[in-house]
Amino acid sequence: AYNLTGLKNDEDIIIKHFLDSLLYLKVMPDGEIKVADVGSGAGFPGIPIKIIRPEIGMYLIESSGKKSAFLRHIIRELELKKIEVIEKRIEEIKVNQELSLPVDIAVTRALFSIKDFIKKASHIVKQGGILILNKGPKVKEELDIIKDIKYEIVTVNLPLSDIKRNIVIVNL
Repeated sequence: AYNLTGLKNDEDIIIKHFLDSLLYLKVMPDGEIKVADVGSGAGFPGIPIKIIRPEIGMYLIESSGKKSAFLRHIIRELELKKIEVIEKRIEEIKVNQELSLPVDIAVTRALFSIKDFIKKASHIVKQGGILILNKGPKVKEELDIIKDIKYEIVTVNLPLSDIKRNIVIVNL
């Protein structure tokens, strides 16, 4: 038994993983889009998004072999379709090789700074696509050091908690 997330009790897991993951849906366009969850870890936010929006084509990008094996197991157990694990670092991924086409959206949780995520993930997102990050209270400080980007911040309350999240949408 491995603890892939660090959270110990059921309430924290429900709120800080599942509900937190679903916040991305508030800013995602409708329809059959392709999404890359970069640094997927234990499958958050990608797997909860996929469960709620089965029409989405999802790539779970995770460099850890142990975590990638777990993701493949969960996909089989849940019988999810149109979802693929890519066991590589984001910098190593090439469009038309590991990814059949550029994705519409790349998402990540706290894995990257906004600046690093733009730098590392933009090459897998189509022109006109978006990057979505879930950030905490210091989001303005991160954005102040980045020049020449188009972005929007949507502040939402994390259900069943006093936590506010800043969903940052970067237009490419």
